[in-house]
Amino acid sequence: MMIENRDLNKRYKIFFRDVLLHTPIVKVTLFLIVMWLLFSGALYLSESGSVTTSITSYGKALYWGIAAFSTAGIADMPTTGYGEFIGGMWIIIGSMLFFGAIVSTITAYFMRPMKRPAKQIVETIEYNLAQLEDLSIEELELLKATTDALIKHMEHLRKKKYAKKIS
Repeated sequence: MMIENRDLNKRYKIFFRDVLLHTPIVKVTLFLIVMWLLFSGALYLSESGSVTTSITSYGKALYWGIAAFSTAGIADMPTTGYGEFIGGMWIIIGSMLFFGAIVSTITAYFMRPMKRPAKQIVETIEYNLAQLEDLSIEELELLKATTDALIKHMEHLRKKKYAKKIS
């Protein structure tokens, strides 16, 4: 049971590392936060002259910003024309960034294996094998050299991995 938990923890660490390193989640989240801070500040400034507004502090503007872009439907309505314009722009831009971050991260994570160089090499070899009859002698020799180099490289990686497991 202890070994299973360790393996599961290792898998989670690898998963989160891959998500953080190979997807746009960090960049998009940071951009979303910066835009949220700016739009909330702009909304607070535009509403500060109104006596009927419920957005009376920067903290309330920050709360409004989250409620507005997350489509929770609980954001107070700005009362000034500038406030309504800024609020409308934030709802559109913030929603696009928020949901775009989710979609782009999932897409990038699942598309990553398709971008691996080894997969591209294998696909090229498979394509050339399908065209075998049409290849010249030079192309056949290049195909053979590429395949041999790939096999040597994979054997080297397996030996290295096996040596690491032993030690």
